[in-house]
Amino acid sequence: MIQLDNVSKVYPNGTEALKNINIKIEKGEFVFIVGSSGSGKSTLVKLLLKETDPTEGRIFIKNYNLSILKRKNVPKLRRELGIVFQDFRLLKNMTVYENIEFALTVTEASRRKIRRQVPMVMSMVGLANKAKSYPYQLSGGEQQRTALARALVNNPPILLADEPTGNLDPKNSWEIMKLLDDINKRGTTIILVTHNKDIVNAMQKRVITLNNGRVISDIQKGGYDDEN
Repeated sequence: MIQLDNVSKVYPNGTEALKNINIKIEKGEFVFIVGSSGSGKSTLVKLLLKETDPTEGRIFIKNYNLSILKRKNVPKLRRELGIVFQDFRLLKNMTVYENIEFALTVTEASRRKIRRQVPMVMSMVGLANKAKSYPYQLSGGEQQRTALARALVNNPPILLADEPTGNLDPKNSWEIMKLLDDINKRGTTIILVTHNKDIVNAMQKRVITLNNGRVISDIQKGGYDDEN
């Protein structure tokens, strides 16, 4: 489903962000990408979103070869990816319902689909009673649930979560992780970038560790030693 073949990324200033990365992620997997600051995690996310291109190597996501993908087709690629960020990125002048609805509107979904999908995902993430609330009226956990619902409303086969618990307290962090685990059990492939070793160690999922732009370990069910 996702494959990186001998991927390297060198920025114009000479920084080698990734060096000869080889990763294969199968459909339905839950994979943590971990590593200290500067290890290459952010660059990897940008490559998967095609916000930047590798200097060397090839990247495949489902049937897309990102190395030859034309810019006009990038929106189609991103519809295969639900994306959740640390800072929520909600539209402040829109309600919870409208924020989630917006993700469908930009794909020109029918009103019928919108009326069906939005309440369904709101219920899935525990926000059924928050439809008319604005982001400023929500707790951090509720804002991240809204962001998660927005990422899921198009039924993407892959969910990419970049530090989704980074701005949350421990209680809300674990609630978000339980939601993500449940979503994965329904068949969604999840790639989660984090520095939270407690969550990684407790979840016992596949863990890919980056250090200085290289994959230094890939463990099927393991933990994360941040001293690597």
